[in-house]
Amino acid sequence: MFLVMLASILIAGLWSYIPIIKEITHTILDPSVGFLLNWNIYFGMFFVVFVISLGMTLAQKYLTDQETLRKMKEEQKLAKEEMKKYKNEPEKLLELNKKQMEKMPQMFEITARPLLYTFIPIVLFFRWFSDFFSSSSLTSFKFFGFLSWFWFYLIFSIIFSSILRKALNVA
Repeated sequence: MFLVMLASILIAGLWSYIPIIKEITHTILDPSVGFLLNWNIYFGMFFVVFVISLGMTLAQKYLTDQETLRKMKEEQKLAKEEMKKYKNEPEKLLELNKKQMEKMPQMFEITARPLLYTFIPIVLFFRWFSDFFSSSSLTSFKFFGFLSWFWFYLIFSIIFSSILRKALNVA
């Protein structure tokens, strides 16, 4: 995980200094995603955000142990209910909280696995989006008159991901 994060930081940081990274990304995304955005910036961006959200959701579904994750979430829910019962007993509350914290590394390990496969492509998309929207014709473009491409992406990826997670029954 650390190596993927380090590679992502290097890619983002060296984007302008190592031209091959930028050139390869533009060679792939300009004729595909760039075409969609040039055709209709709103529909194109909606479609691109949806496809990225779908890819991330499918990665989450198929690269994690869904059964274990569901069991862990159910255990967390039960623990929260039990903690509510003992909200006036600090010792018992501390003990229950400690049990919860012991399970956090395992949950992180399970949920972080898809990041190994999706983090670098997302960084490349973000760098490409940054280049695309900083081009001379789109420098001052705002979605709906006030949203930058980043906020548009963030808001609609949250919306699409929520819908897709429910539709695809992702834990």
